[in-house]
Order: sequence, then structure tokens, then C-alpha cells
Amino acid sequence: MTTTHIGSILVAGGSVLAMLELLRRRQLKEKYAVLWLAVGVGMLVLGAFPVLLNNFAELVGVKDPPNLLLFAAALLLLLVCVHLSWEASRLEEKTRTLAEEVALLRRRLDEVERAQR
Repeated sequence: MTTTHIGSILVAGGSVLAMLELLRRRQLKEKYAVLWLAVGVGMLVLGAFPVLLNNFAELVGVKDPPNLLLFAAALLLLLVCVHLSWEASRLEEKTRTLAEEVALLRRRLDEVERAQR
């Protein structure tokens, strides 16, 4: 096993431990932690058994296995960005709706207070 493989195993193990710690402290939601834990475990497997990447690259017809890994990582990050953009849009809509509801409630409260005077 080369130092590159050992380094990738250490980095992957560290990322898995970091995700577990963030999850334990409730600083990361479970739905996101599952994704990053899966990525970390995948990194661990590929670090421990690099021949799997070679075999899979050969299976799908990619000449250079690191190119397949880079493509998969870019695709994963693109999907994460789209998902987070969707979440931000959804939360922005909820925030706007809540702000409108608070404004209506304040107006109603002002009307009730004026009526009591």
C-alpha cells in the first residue's frame, strides 16, 4: 500500500469522523449527513481498494480512472448545489409568507388596541 493510499484512507476516515461529530452535536441535519457519510465511506473503500476504481472505469469505458473519479465528484457537487439552491428558494418563500403573516397580525393587533381605547 502506497503513501497515497494511506493518505486517502486517513482523509476519508477523518471526514467520516468529522461528519459523525457534526451529527452528534446536531450541527448537521441527518438528511445531509447521510450524503456526506456515503461519500466518506466511498472514499474509504476506494482508498483501501484502488483496484475497484480501475475495474469500474474499465467497465464503463473510461480510459483513465482518475478522470472517472473527477467526473463523479463534479457531478455530485453539481447535484448538491442544485439541491441547496432548491432548499434556499423554498426557505425564502416560507420566510416571505411568515413576514406577511406577522405584518397582518400586527395590523390586527393595532386595530384591536385602537378599538379598546
